[in-house]
Amino acid sequence: MLAIALDTAALITTFDPRSLIYLFDMIGIVACSVSGTILAKHKNFDVFGCLLVSIVTAIGGGTVRDVILNRHPLFWMVDMSYLTVITISSLVMQIFFHPNSRRVDKFLKLSDTIGLSAFTLIGIKVADSMGANVPVALLLGVITIIVGGIIRDMICNEIPLVLQQEIYITAALTGGTLYFALHNLGVIAWVADIAAMSTIFTLRMLAIRYEWQFPTLEWKY
Repeated sequence: MLAIALDTAALITTFDPRSLIYLFDMIGIVACSVSGTILAKHKNFDVFGCLLVSIVTAIGGGTVRDVILNRHPLFWMVDMSYLTVITISSLVMQIFFHPNSRRVDKFLKLSDTIGLSAFTLIGIKVADSMGANVPVALLLGVITIIVGGIIRDMICNEIPLVLQQEIYITAALTGGTLYFALHNLGVIAWVADIAAMSTIFTLRMLAIRYEWQFPTLEWKY
């Protein structure tokens, strides 16, 4: 038993987080591609229209982030796996997802939340690796997730989700702040990653479930 415990401890401390981060990135890519495809198909876009929306949703935020950081070449130009995964996931959703399904909103919010969790973390870690300070890294984490969604909603003639009273950016900032707090406390990197993503996902899903919203500011006179 002692040997098993020691082996487990060694595995935890020596685990290479890079493969896990790449997995998180691909999870975010699939989730955002799916959310873009769902909304586009619900709007009766054709095959290429759905594919276009899925692409800009999945890589739009990361592209803007990398341009701001002067990080070249762009990630999806170097690794063709991104466009391949986007294309496959979009086509699969177009084949099997019915555009008039009553579950459109649920599927859209679930996939969007998964993308929010993964891409916020990826954006923060990329910015941090480029030497950005904590506030800037948090901002770029938010940019990574919201830009693609804003473009998606504008193309589909919807009010961008991030501009509504939803608990969205707050969830991203909360998870990002937790990530830096755990990092400063010396917590193992991949444990901090999972904790941050789980926090973002849980907070966002609770907000959806219980309809938590920010009030609008009004001056009463």
